[in-house]
Amino acid sequence: MRRSLVFLAWALALLACSSSFASARIVRHTFNVGNLTVNRLCRDQVITAVNGGLPGPAIVARDGDTLVVRVNNISPYNVTIHWHGVFQLMSAWADGPEYITQCPIRPGQSYTYRFNVSRQEGTLLWHAHFKALRATIHGALIIRPARGRTYPFPAPFREIPIVLGEWWNADIMDIEEEAVSLGRPPNVSNAFTINGQPGDLFPCSSNNTVRFTLVQGRTYLLRIINAALNTPLFFKIANHKFTVVAIDASYTDPYDSDVLVLSPGQTIDALMTADQAPARYYMAASAYVVPPLAPYVNISTTAIVSYIGAAASTAAPLMPVMPAANDSDTGHRFLSNLTGLTSSPHWTPVPLEIDERMFVVVGLGLTPCENPSGVCGGPNGLNIAASMNNVSFELPTGLSIMEALVNNVSGIYTTDFPDNPPVTFDYTSPSNAQNPEFLGTVKGTRVKQFKYNATVEMVFQNTAVLSSDDHPMHLHGLNFYVVAQGFGNYNPQTDGANFNLVNPQERNTVVVPAFGWVVIRFRANNPGVWFVHCHIDGHVPWGMANAFIIENGPTPDTTLPPPPADLPQC
Repeated sequence: MRRSLVFLAWALALLACSSSFASARIVRHTFNVGNLTVNRLCRDQVITAVNGGLPGPAIVARDGDTLVVRVNNISPYNVTIHWHGVFQLMSAWADGPEYITQCPIRPGQSYTYRFNVSRQEGTLLWHAHFKALRATIHGALIIRPARGRTYPFPAPFREIPIVLGEWWNADIMDIEEEAVSLGRPPNVSNAFTINGQPGDLFPCSSNNTVRFTLVQGRTYLLRIINAALNTPLFFKIANHKFTVVAIDASYTDPYDSDVLVLSPGQTIDALMTADQAPARYYMAASAYVVPPLAPYVNISTTAIVSYIGAAASTAAPLMPVMPAANDSDTGHRFLSNLTGLTSSPHWTPVPLEIDERMFVVVGLGLTPCENPSGVCGGPNGLNIAASMNNVSFELPTGLSIMEALVNNVSGIYTTDFPDNPPVTFDYTSPSNAQNPEFLGTVKGTRVKQFKYNATVEMVFQNTAVLSSDDHPMHLHGLNFYVVAQGFGNYNPQTDGANFNLVNPQERNTVVVPAFGWVVIRFRANNPGVWFVHCHIDGHVPWGMANAFIIENGPTPDTTLPPPPADLPQC
Protein backbone atom coordinates (compact mmCIF):
# COMPACT_ATOMS: atom_id res chain seq x y z
CA MET A 1 0.00 0.00 0.00
CA ARG A 2 2.78 2.39 0.94
CA ARG A 3 4.55 1.68 -2.36
CA SER A 4 1.32 2.44 -4.24
CA LEU A 5 0.93 5.77 -2.43
CA VAL A 6 4.51 6.74 -3.23
CA PHE A 7 3.97 5.87 -6.89
CA LEU A 8 0.71 7.86 -6.93
CA ALA A 9 2.43 10.91 -5.43
CA TRP A 10 5.25 10.63 -7.98
CA ALA A 11 2.73 10.34 -10.83
CA LEU A 12 0.76 13.35 -9.63
CA ALA A 13 3.96 15.39 -9.31
CA LEU A 14 5.01 14.36 -12.82
CA LEU A 15 1.58 15.30 -14.16
CA ALA A 16 1.77 18.71 -12.49
CA CYS A 17 5.25 19.27 -13.91
CA SER A 18 4.11 18.16 -17.36
CA SER A 19 1.12 20.51 -17.17
CA SER A 20 3.42 23.35 -16.23
CA PHE A 21 5.68 22.66 -19.19
CA ALA A 22 2.69 22.26 -21.49
CA SER A 23 1.33 25.64 -20.43
CA ALA A 24 4.48 27.46 -21.53
CA ARG A 25 5.36 27.83 -25.20
CA ILE A 26 8.27 28.86 -27.33
CA VAL A 27 7.10 31.80 -29.44
CA ARG A 28 9.30 32.28 -32.51
CA HIS A 29 9.56 35.27 -34.82
CA THR A 30 11.93 36.39 -37.56
CA PHE A 31 12.58 40.11 -37.94
CA ASN A 32 14.00 41.16 -41.29
CA VAL A 33 15.19 44.73 -40.81
CA GLY A 34 15.53 46.58 -44.08
CA ASN A 35 14.77 49.73 -46.01
CA LEU A 36 11.55 50.14 -47.94
CA THR A 37 9.72 52.95 -49.69
CA VAL A 38 6.31 54.00 -48.39
CA ASN A 39 3.99 56.80 -49.39
CA ARG A 40 2.83 59.26 -46.75
CA LEU A 41 1.71 62.90 -46.95
CA CYS A 42 1.73 62.98 -50.76
CA ARG A 43 5.30 61.74 -51.18
CA ASP A 44 7.45 58.64 -51.21
CA GLN A 45 9.85 58.21 -48.31
CA VAL A 46 12.47 55.57 -47.58
CA ILE A 47 12.26 54.20 -44.05
CA THR A 48 13.86 51.34 -42.15
CA ALA A 49 11.29 48.86 -40.86
CA VAL A 50 10.72 45.25 -39.86
CA ASN A 51 9.21 42.74 -42.29
CA GLY A 52 8.10 45.52 -44.61
CA GLY A 53 5.54 47.00 -42.23
CA LEU A 54 4.90 50.10 -40.12
CA PRO A 55 4.35 49.30 -37.34
CA GLY A 56 6.18 46.00 -37.33
CA PRO A 57 4.68 42.63 -36.39
CA ALA A 58 2.86 42.27 -33.08
CA ILE A 59 4.30 39.68 -30.73
CA VAL A 60 1.69 37.85 -28.66
CA ALA A 61 2.74 35.60 -25.77
CA ARG A 62 1.54 34.42 -22.39
CA ASP A 63 3.12 34.90 -19.01
CA GLY A 64 5.73 32.14 -18.74
CA ASP A 65 6.41 31.77 -22.47
CA THR A 66 9.86 31.91 -24.06
CA LEU A 67 10.46 34.30 -26.94
CA VAL A 68 12.99 33.51 -29.64
CA VAL A 69 13.38 36.31 -32.19
CA ARG A 70 15.87 36.08 -35.05
CA VAL A 71 16.93 39.53 -36.27
CA ASN A 72 18.42 39.69 -39.76
CA ASN A 73 19.89 43.11 -40.44
CA ILE A 74 19.68 43.82 -44.15
CA SER A 75 19.51 47.58 -43.60
CA PRO A 76 22.40 50.05 -44.05
CA TYR A 77 22.41 50.85 -40.32
CA ASN A 78 23.50 49.16 -37.13
CA VAL A 79 20.51 47.68 -35.27
CA THR A 80 19.56 46.37 -31.85
CA ILE A 81 16.08 45.52 -30.55
CA HIS A 82 14.92 46.42 -27.05
CA TRP A 83 11.97 44.60 -25.48
CA HIS A 84 10.63 47.65 -23.69
CA GLY A 85 9.33 46.78 -20.22
CA VAL A 86 10.28 43.09 -20.25
CA PHE A 87 12.07 42.30 -16.98
CA GLN A 88 14.66 40.02 -18.62
CA LEU A 89 14.99 38.01 -15.41
CA MET A 90 18.38 36.32 -15.67
CA SER A 91 18.50 37.20 -19.38
CA ALA A 92 19.95 40.70 -19.22
CA TRP A 93 22.05 39.98 -22.33
CA ALA A 94 18.82 40.05 -24.37
CA ASP A 95 17.71 43.51 -23.25
CA GLY A 96 19.10 45.17 -26.37
CA PRO A 97 20.31 48.76 -25.76
CA GLU A 98 23.41 49.39 -27.83
CA TYR A 99 26.70 49.55 -25.93
CA ILE A 100 24.87 48.87 -22.63
CA THR A 101 24.18 45.12 -22.90
CA GLN A 102 25.44 44.41 -26.41
CA CYS A 103 27.22 45.82 -29.41
CA PRO A 104 25.03 46.52 -32.43
CA ILE A 105 24.05 44.00 -35.08
CA ARG A 106 26.02 45.23 -38.09
CA PRO A 107 24.56 45.44 -41.61
CA GLY A 108 24.54 41.98 -43.13
CA GLN A 109 24.70 40.24 -39.74
CA SER A 110 22.08 38.40 -37.66
CA TYR A 111 21.44 37.76 -33.98
CA THR A 112 18.82 35.74 -32.09
CA TYR A 113 17.28 37.12 -28.90
CA ARG A 114 16.15 34.46 -26.40
CA PHE A 115 14.33 35.31 -23.17
CA ASN A 116 11.35 34.43 -21.01
CA VAL A 117 8.44 36.69 -20.20
CA SER A 118 7.81 36.06 -16.54
CA ARG A 119 5.57 37.62 -13.87
CA GLN A 120 4.13 40.10 -16.37
CA GLU A 121 0.77 40.58 -18.07
CA GLY A 122 -0.44 43.37 -20.30
CA THR A 123 0.81 45.54 -23.13
CA LEU A 124 4.44 46.43 -23.81
CA LEU A 125 6.34 47.27 -26.98
CA TRP A 126 9.50 46.38 -28.81
CA HIS A 127 11.61 48.90 -30.71
CA ALA A 128 15.04 49.55 -32.14
CA HIS A 129 17.58 50.85 -29.65
CA PHE A 130 20.16 52.30 -31.99
CA LYS A 131 19.97 56.07 -32.39
CA ALA A 132 16.62 57.22 -33.84
CA LEU A 133 15.65 54.01 -35.64
CA ARG A 134 12.80 53.34 -33.23
CA ALA A 135 10.80 55.99 -35.12
CA THR A 136 9.96 53.30 -37.68
CA ILE A 137 11.23 50.07 -36.09
CA HIS A 138 8.65 49.27 -33.42
CA GLY A 139 5.63 47.12 -32.66
CA ALA A 140 3.30 45.77 -29.99
CA LEU A 141 4.36 43.16 -27.43
CA ILE A 142 1.26 41.66 -25.82
CA ILE A 143 1.51 39.35 -22.80
CA ARG A 144 -1.69 37.55 -21.88
CA PRO A 145 -2.23 35.72 -18.56
CA ALA A 146 -0.78 32.25 -18.22
CA ARG A 147 -3.10 29.43 -19.18
CA GLY A 148 -5.60 28.74 -16.44
CA ARG A 149 -5.56 32.36 -15.24
CA THR A 150 -7.96 35.12 -16.31
CA TYR A 151 -7.87 38.90 -16.47
CA PRO A 152 -8.78 40.67 -13.20
CA PHE A 153 -11.63 42.37 -15.09
CA PRO A 154 -14.52 41.14 -17.27
CA ALA A 155 -13.26 39.39 -20.38
CA PRO A 156 -13.51 41.71 -23.39
CA PHE A 157 -15.31 40.82 -26.60
CA ARG A 158 -12.19 41.64 -28.59
CA GLU A 159 -8.76 43.22 -28.19
CA ILE A 160 -7.63 46.13 -30.37
CA PRO A 161 -3.89 47.02 -30.50
CA ILE A 162 -3.32 50.73 -31.23
CA VAL A 163 0.22 51.97 -31.90
CA LEU A 164 0.68 55.75 -31.89
CA GLY A 165 3.70 57.18 -33.69
CA GLU A 166 5.32 60.11 -35.46
CA TRP A 167 6.17 60.66 -39.12
CA TRP A 168 8.91 62.73 -40.77
CA ASN A 169 9.14 63.73 -44.43
CA ALA A 170 12.86 62.98 -44.27
CA ASP A 171 15.30 60.29 -43.24
CA ILE A 172 15.11 60.18 -39.44
CA MET A 173 18.77 59.18 -39.16
CA ASP A 174 19.80 62.27 -41.14
CA ILE A 175 17.59 64.41 -38.90
CA GLU A 176 19.22 63.09 -35.74
CA GLU A 177 22.75 63.34 -37.13
CA GLU A 178 22.19 66.97 -38.09
CA ALA A 179 20.71 67.81 -34.68
CA VAL A 180 23.59 66.20 -32.80
CA SER A 181 26.27 67.78 -34.98
CA LEU A 182 24.72 71.24 -34.61
CA GLY A 183 23.98 70.83 -30.90
CA ARG A 184 20.30 71.70 -31.20
CA PRO A 185 16.89 69.94 -30.99
CA PRO A 186 15.87 67.70 -33.91
CA ASN A 187 13.33 68.96 -36.43
CA VAL A 188 9.73 68.49 -35.33
CA SER A 189 7.81 65.68 -37.02
CA ASN A 190 5.35 66.30 -39.86
CA ALA A 191 2.50 64.16 -38.54
CA PHE A 192 1.35 61.78 -35.86
CA THR A 193 0.11 58.32 -36.81
CA ILE A 194 -2.28 55.60 -35.66
CA ASN A 195 -1.05 52.15 -36.68
CA GLY A 196 1.27 53.80 -39.18
CA GLN A 197 -1.25 56.12 -40.88
CA PRO A 198 -1.75 59.89 -40.30
CA GLY A 199 -5.50 59.87 -40.97
CA ASP A 200 -8.11 62.06 -42.62
CA LEU A 201 -6.91 65.44 -41.39
CA PHE A 202 -3.56 65.17 -43.19
CA PRO A 203 -3.12 65.59 -46.95
CA CYS A 204 -3.23 62.52 -49.21
CA SER A 205 -4.10 60.30 -46.23
CA SER A 206 -7.85 59.64 -46.28
CA ASN A 207 -7.75 56.54 -48.45
CA ASN A 208 -5.47 54.75 -45.98
CA THR A 209 -7.03 55.99 -42.75
CA VAL A 210 -7.17 53.13 -40.22
CA ARG A 211 -10.68 51.81 -39.58
CA PHE A 212 -12.12 49.78 -36.71
CA THR A 213 -15.54 48.09 -36.63
CA LEU A 214 -17.52 47.78 -33.39
CA VAL A 215 -20.55 45.75 -32.34
CA GLN A 216 -22.97 47.83 -30.31
CA GLY A 217 -23.12 46.77 -26.67
CA ARG A 218 -19.81 44.91 -26.71
CA THR A 219 -16.80 45.80 -24.56
CA TYR A 220 -13.35 46.05 -26.14
CA LEU A 221 -9.87 46.03 -24.63
CA LEU A 222 -7.79 48.76 -26.26
CA ARG A 223 -4.06 48.11 -26.01
CA ILE A 224 -2.58 51.54 -26.65
CA ILE A 225 1.13 52.19 -27.14
CA ASN A 226 2.90 55.51 -27.56
CA ALA A 227 5.77 54.63 -29.89
CA ALA A 228 6.31 58.26 -30.86
CA LEU A 229 9.88 59.45 -30.84
CA ASN A 230 9.47 62.77 -29.04
CA THR A 231 5.88 63.71 -28.22
CA PRO A 232 3.50 62.88 -25.35
CA LEU A 233 -0.05 62.44 -26.64
CA PHE A 234 -3.67 62.88 -25.62
CA PHE A 235 -5.98 60.09 -26.84
CA LYS A 236 -9.77 60.21 -27.22
CA ILE A 237 -12.67 58.62 -29.10
CA ALA A 238 -15.64 60.90 -29.70
CA ASN A 239 -18.50 60.32 -27.20
CA HIS A 240 -16.82 57.27 -25.65
CA LYS A 241 -15.30 56.69 -22.23
CA PHE A 242 -12.56 54.38 -21.05
CA THR A 243 -11.80 52.35 -17.94
CA VAL A 244 -8.05 52.03 -17.48
CA VAL A 245 -7.17 48.57 -16.18
CA ALA A 246 -3.39 48.43 -16.76
CA ILE A 247 -0.40 50.64 -17.51
CA ASP A 248 3.03 49.46 -18.64
CA ALA A 249 1.85 45.83 -18.22
CA SER A 250 0.89 46.39 -14.57
CA TYR A 251 -2.72 46.17 -13.46
CA THR A 252 -4.41 49.22 -11.97
CA ASP A 253 -7.47 49.90 -9.93
CA PRO A 254 -10.16 50.64 -12.55
CA TYR A 255 -9.97 54.32 -13.48
CA ASP A 256 -12.64 55.99 -15.61
CA SER A 257 -11.74 58.80 -18.01
CA ASP A 258 -12.77 60.16 -21.40
CA VAL A 259 -9.16 61.08 -22.20
CA LEU A 260 -5.95 59.06 -21.93
CA VAL A 261 -2.42 60.47 -21.66
CA LEU A 262 0.65 58.58 -22.84
CA SER A 263 4.24 59.74 -23.06
CA PRO A 264 6.70 58.00 -25.39
CA GLY A 265 7.32 54.48 -24.16
CA GLN A 266 4.16 54.26 -22.06
CA THR A 267 1.27 51.85 -22.64
CA ILE A 268 -2.34 51.73 -21.46
CA ASP A 269 -4.85 48.88 -21.41
CA ALA A 270 -8.36 50.37 -21.33
CA LEU A 271 -11.83 48.86 -21.57
CA MET A 272 -14.30 50.68 -23.80
CA THR A 273 -17.93 49.72 -24.26
CA ALA A 274 -19.55 50.44 -27.61
CA ASP A 275 -22.55 52.11 -25.98
CA GLN A 276 -23.28 54.90 -28.47
CA ALA A 277 -25.71 55.14 -31.36
CA PRO A 278 -24.63 53.21 -34.47
CA ALA A 279 -22.60 55.79 -36.36
CA ARG A 280 -19.02 56.72 -37.22
CA TYR A 281 -16.68 58.32 -34.68
CA TYR A 282 -13.13 59.57 -34.87
CA MET A 283 -10.41 58.10 -32.70
CA ALA A 284 -7.80 60.85 -32.31
CA ALA A 285 -4.41 61.56 -30.74
CA SER A 286 -2.94 65.04 -30.35
CA ALA A 287 0.18 66.62 -28.90
CA TYR A 288 0.65 67.23 -25.19
CA VAL A 289 3.45 69.82 -25.11
CA VAL A 290 3.96 72.10 -22.11
CA PRO A 291 6.73 74.62 -23.08
CA PRO A 292 4.96 77.62 -24.61
CA LEU A 293 7.48 78.12 -27.44
CA ALA A 294 8.13 74.46 -28.28
CA PRO A 295 7.17 73.55 -31.86
CA TYR A 296 4.80 70.61 -32.37
CA VAL A 297 2.36 69.10 -34.86
CA ASN A 298 -0.94 70.90 -34.20
CA ILE A 299 -3.12 68.47 -36.18
CA SER A 300 -4.61 65.32 -34.65
CA THR A 301 -3.96 61.92 -36.14
CA THR A 302 -7.23 60.05 -36.62
CA ALA A 303 -8.74 56.63 -37.22
CA ILE A 304 -12.41 55.89 -37.88
CA VAL A 305 -14.51 53.80 -35.50
CA SER A 306 -17.66 52.49 -37.21
CA TYR A 307 -20.54 50.60 -35.64
CA ILE A 308 -22.01 47.66 -37.49
CA GLY A 309 -25.40 48.79 -38.71
CA ALA A 310 -24.44 52.46 -38.98
CA ALA A 311 -26.39 54.16 -41.76
CA ALA A 312 -24.40 55.03 -44.86
CA SER A 313 -23.37 58.68 -44.77
CA THR A 314 -21.03 61.01 -46.58
CA ALA A 315 -20.73 63.19 -43.48
CA ALA A 316 -17.44 63.20 -41.58
CA PRO A 317 -17.29 61.07 -38.43
CA LEU A 318 -17.90 62.85 -35.12
CA MET A 319 -14.63 64.40 -33.89
CA PRO A 320 -13.72 64.46 -30.18
CA VAL A 321 -12.83 67.77 -28.56
CA MET A 322 -9.12 67.41 -27.84
CA PRO A 323 -7.41 69.12 -24.89
CA ALA A 324 -5.20 72.12 -25.61
CA ALA A 325 -1.61 71.07 -26.23
CA ASN A 326 -0.45 72.75 -23.01
CA ASP A 327 -3.30 71.44 -20.82
CA SER A 328 -1.04 70.29 -18.01
CA ASP A 329 -3.99 70.11 -15.59
CA THR A 330 -5.61 67.35 -17.64
CA GLY A 331 -2.28 65.64 -18.20
CA HIS A 332 -1.22 65.69 -14.56
CA ARG A 333 -4.65 64.71 -13.27
CA PHE A 334 -4.66 61.57 -15.39
CA LEU A 335 -1.04 60.59 -14.77
CA SER A 336 -1.19 61.15 -11.00
CA ASN A 337 -4.58 59.57 -10.21
CA LEU A 338 -3.75 56.02 -11.30
CA THR A 339 -3.22 53.45 -8.53
CA GLY A 340 -1.95 49.87 -8.49
CA LEU A 341 -4.20 46.81 -8.17
CA THR A 342 -2.86 45.13 -5.03
CA SER A 343 -4.95 41.99 -5.64
CA SER A 344 -3.29 41.32 -9.00
CA PRO A 345 -1.27 38.08 -9.18
CA HIS A 346 2.13 39.75 -9.47
CA TRP A 347 1.75 42.58 -6.96
CA THR A 348 4.41 42.87 -4.27
CA PRO A 349 4.39 45.40 -1.43
CA VAL A 350 6.20 48.72 -1.72
CA PRO A 351 9.61 48.76 0.03
CA LEU A 352 9.31 50.63 3.32
CA GLU A 353 12.93 50.47 4.47
CA ILE A 354 15.31 52.22 2.07
CA ASP A 355 18.97 51.33 1.52
CA GLU A 356 19.87 53.86 -1.19
CA ARG A 357 18.51 57.38 -1.65
CA MET A 358 19.19 59.42 -4.77
CA PHE A 359 18.15 62.93 -5.73
CA VAL A 360 18.56 63.23 -9.49
CA VAL A 361 18.13 66.55 -11.25
CA VAL A 362 17.16 66.12 -14.90
CA GLY A 363 17.30 68.96 -17.37
CA LEU A 364 19.23 70.84 -20.00
CA GLY A 365 22.55 72.63 -20.00
CA LEU A 366 25.44 73.52 -22.29
CA THR A 367 28.75 71.99 -23.33
CA PRO A 368 31.46 73.35 -25.63
CA CYS A 369 30.61 73.25 -29.33
CA GLU A 370 32.23 70.35 -31.16
CA ASN A 371 30.95 71.24 -34.63
CA PRO A 372 33.79 71.82 -37.12
CA SER A 373 32.27 75.22 -37.89
CA GLY A 374 32.78 76.24 -34.28
CA VAL A 375 29.14 77.31 -33.92
CA CYS A 376 26.35 75.18 -32.43
CA GLY A 377 22.63 75.74 -32.01
CA GLY A 378 22.54 76.50 -28.30
CA PRO A 379 22.80 79.89 -26.58
CA ASN A 380 26.07 81.71 -27.27
CA GLY A 381 26.85 79.22 -30.05
CA LEU A 382 27.33 76.37 -27.57
CA ASN A 383 26.09 72.78 -27.67
CA ILE A 384 22.81 71.94 -25.90
CA ALA A 385 23.30 69.00 -23.56
CA ALA A 386 20.88 67.04 -21.40
CA SER A 387 22.03 65.58 -18.12
CA MET A 388 21.27 63.80 -14.87
CA ASN A 389 22.94 65.50 -11.90
CA ASN A 390 24.93 67.54 -14.43
CA VAL A 391 26.46 64.39 -15.93
CA SER A 392 25.80 64.16 -19.65
CA PHE A 393 25.99 60.43 -20.35
CA GLU A 394 28.19 59.17 -23.16
CA LEU A 395 27.79 55.68 -24.59
CA PRO A 396 31.01 53.70 -24.92
CA THR A 397 31.87 52.44 -28.38
CA GLY A 398 34.58 49.81 -28.01
CA LEU A 399 32.70 47.43 -25.70
CA SER A 400 29.33 47.25 -24.00
CA ILE A 401 29.22 48.16 -20.32
CA MET A 402 27.95 44.71 -19.35
CA GLU A 403 30.73 42.94 -21.25
CA ALA A 404 33.23 45.22 -19.53
CA LEU A 405 31.63 44.36 -16.19
CA VAL A 406 31.73 40.57 -16.53
CA ASN A 407 35.18 40.56 -18.13
CA ASN A 408 36.59 43.09 -15.66
CA VAL A 409 37.71 45.45 -18.43
CA SER A 410 38.71 48.89 -17.17
CA GLY A 411 38.43 52.18 -18.98
CA ILE A 412 34.88 51.65 -20.31
CA TYR A 413 32.96 53.22 -17.42
CA THR A 414 33.31 54.42 -13.85
CA THR A 415 30.99 53.77 -10.91
CA ASP A 416 30.99 57.30 -9.51
CA PHE A 417 27.64 58.66 -10.71
CA PRO A 418 26.66 61.20 -8.00
CA ASP A 419 23.68 60.57 -5.73
CA ASN A 420 22.99 64.31 -5.61
CA PRO A 421 23.47 67.30 -7.93
CA PRO A 422 26.67 69.31 -7.55
CA VAL A 423 24.75 72.51 -6.74
CA THR A 424 21.47 73.04 -4.90
CA PHE A 425 19.34 75.90 -6.21
CA ASP A 426 15.76 76.94 -6.99
CA TYR A 427 15.37 74.32 -9.70
CA THR A 428 12.05 75.42 -11.18
CA SER A 429 12.37 79.20 -11.02
CA PRO A 430 12.24 80.78 -14.50
CA SER A 431 14.77 83.32 -13.23
CA ASN A 432 17.39 80.57 -13.40
CA ALA A 433 16.66 79.63 -17.03
CA GLN A 434 19.78 81.43 -18.29
CA ASN A 435 21.84 81.47 -15.10
CA PRO A 436 25.40 80.55 -16.22
CA GLU A 437 26.10 79.02 -12.80
CA PHE A 438 23.72 76.16 -13.59
CA LEU A 439 24.26 75.69 -17.33
CA GLY A 440 27.46 73.64 -17.32
CA THR A 441 27.43 69.85 -17.65
CA VAL A 442 30.23 67.28 -17.79
CA LYS A 443 30.30 64.42 -20.27
CA GLY A 444 31.16 60.94 -19.07
CA THR A 445 30.20 57.27 -18.75
CA ARG A 446 29.57 57.35 -15.00
CA VAL A 447 27.20 54.67 -13.71
CA LYS A 448 25.57 53.80 -10.38
CA GLN A 449 26.15 50.41 -8.75
CA PHE A 450 23.70 48.72 -6.33
CA LYS A 451 24.05 45.71 -4.07
CA TYR A 452 21.71 42.87 -4.98
CA ASN A 453 18.26 43.32 -3.44
CA ALA A 454 18.98 46.87 -2.26
CA THR A 455 15.89 49.02 -1.90
CA VAL A 456 16.16 52.34 -3.71
CA GLU A 457 14.26 55.62 -3.48
CA MET A 458 14.94 58.08 -6.26
CA VAL A 459 13.66 61.63 -6.65
CA PHE A 460 13.64 62.95 -10.21
CA GLN A 461 13.62 66.76 -10.09
CA ASN A 462 12.99 68.74 -13.27
CA THR A 463 14.50 72.18 -13.81
CA ALA A 464 13.70 75.40 -15.66
CA VAL A 465 17.26 75.73 -17.00
CA LEU A 466 17.03 76.68 -20.71
CA SER A 467 13.58 75.06 -20.88
CA SER A 468 11.34 72.74 -18.91
CA ASP A 469 9.26 70.02 -20.47
CA ASP A 470 8.00 66.59 -19.53
CA HIS A 471 10.71 63.92 -19.32
CA PRO A 472 9.43 60.32 -19.58
CA MET A 473 12.12 58.43 -17.67
CA HIS A 474 12.35 54.72 -18.54
CA LEU A 475 14.14 52.11 -16.43
CA HIS A 476 15.18 48.87 -18.14
CA GLY A 477 14.96 45.54 -16.33
CA LEU A 478 12.75 46.64 -13.46
CA ASN A 479 9.40 48.11 -12.61
CA PHE A 480 9.15 50.81 -9.97
CA TYR A 481 6.46 52.30 -7.78
CA VAL A 482 5.50 55.94 -8.34
CA VAL A 483 4.96 56.97 -4.71
CA ALA A 484 4.53 60.73 -5.26
CA GLN A 485 4.66 63.46 -7.89
CA GLY A 486 4.07 67.18 -7.97
CA PHE A 487 5.16 70.61 -9.14
CA GLY A 488 7.81 73.02 -7.93
CA ASN A 489 10.85 71.96 -5.91
CA TYR A 490 10.57 68.66 -4.06
CA ASN A 491 10.40 69.12 -0.30
CA PRO A 492 11.21 65.92 1.63
CA GLN A 493 9.40 67.13 4.76
CA THR A 494 6.07 68.19 3.30
CA ASP A 495 6.00 66.06 0.15
CA GLY A 496 7.38 62.99 1.89
CA ALA A 497 4.40 62.99 4.24
CA ASN A 498 2.08 62.38 1.28
CA PHE A 499 3.71 59.27 -0.18
CA ASN A 500 1.37 56.51 -1.35
CA LEU A 501 3.02 53.40 0.08
CA VAL A 502 -0.12 51.25 -0.11
CA ASN A 503 -1.23 51.05 -3.74
CA PRO A 504 0.92 53.34 -5.90
CA GLN A 505 0.97 52.85 -9.65
CA GLU A 506 3.66 50.50 -10.92
CA ARG A 507 5.43 51.48 -14.15
CA ASN A 508 8.58 51.18 -16.21
CA THR A 509 8.29 54.72 -17.65
CA VAL A 510 7.25 57.73 -15.59
CA VAL A 511 6.75 61.34 -16.60
CA VAL A 512 8.79 63.87 -14.66
CA PRO A 513 6.50 66.87 -15.18
CA ALA A 514 7.70 70.21 -16.47
CA PHE A 515 8.63 72.39 -13.49
CA GLY A 516 8.00 69.40 -11.22
CA TRP A 517 9.25 66.18 -9.67
CA VAL A 518 8.43 62.51 -9.15
CA VAL A 519 9.53 59.98 -6.52
CA ILE A 520 9.97 56.30 -7.34
CA ARG A 521 10.95 53.24 -5.32
CA PHE A 522 12.22 49.87 -6.50
CA ARG A 523 14.06 46.77 -5.34
CA ALA A 524 17.34 46.10 -7.17
CA ASN A 525 16.77 42.36 -7.54
CA ASN A 526 17.69 41.69 -11.18
CA PRO A 527 21.46 41.29 -11.74
CA GLY A 528 22.87 43.03 -14.80
CA VAL A 529 23.41 46.44 -16.35
CA TRP A 530 20.20 48.42 -16.86
CA PHE A 531 19.81 51.58 -18.88
CA VAL A 532 17.80 54.45 -17.39
CA HIS A 533 17.03 57.30 -19.75
CA CYS A 534 14.55 59.85 -21.00
CA HIS A 535 12.36 58.30 -23.70
CA ILE A 536 12.32 61.55 -25.66
CA ASP A 537 14.73 60.57 -28.41
CA GLY A 538 16.33 63.99 -28.72
CA HIS A 539 17.39 63.88 -25.07
CA VAL A 540 19.30 60.60 -25.25
CA PRO A 541 22.09 61.69 -27.65
CA TRP A 542 22.23 64.87 -25.57
CA GLY A 543 22.99 62.77 -22.48
CA MET A 544 19.84 62.45 -20.32
CA ALA A 545 20.67 58.85 -19.49
CA ASN A 546 22.63 56.64 -17.15
CA ALA A 547 23.17 52.96 -16.37
CA PHE A 548 22.55 51.05 -13.15
CA ILE A 549 24.65 48.02 -12.30
CA ILE A 550 22.95 45.50 -10.02
CA GLU A 551 25.43 43.12 -8.47
CA ASN A 552 24.99 39.35 -8.38
CA GLY A 553 23.03 37.78 -5.56
CA PRO A 554 24.16 34.96 -3.24
CA THR A 555 22.79 32.02 -5.24
CA PRO A 556 23.25 30.65 -8.78
CA ASP A 557 19.74 31.75 -9.77
CA THR A 558 20.60 35.33 -8.78
CA THR A 559 23.88 35.40 -10.70
CA LEU A 560 24.17 36.94 -14.16
CA PRO A 561 24.91 34.16 -16.65
CA PRO A 562 27.82 34.43 -19.11
CA PRO A 563 27.15 36.15 -22.45
CA PRO A 564 25.73 34.12 -25.34
CA ALA A 565 28.42 32.79 -27.67
CA ASP A 566 26.88 34.62 -30.64
CA LEU A 567 26.54 38.02 -28.94
CA PRO A 568 27.44 40.72 -31.51
CA GLN A 569 30.94 42.11 -31.16
CA CYS A 570 32.01 45.72 -31.54
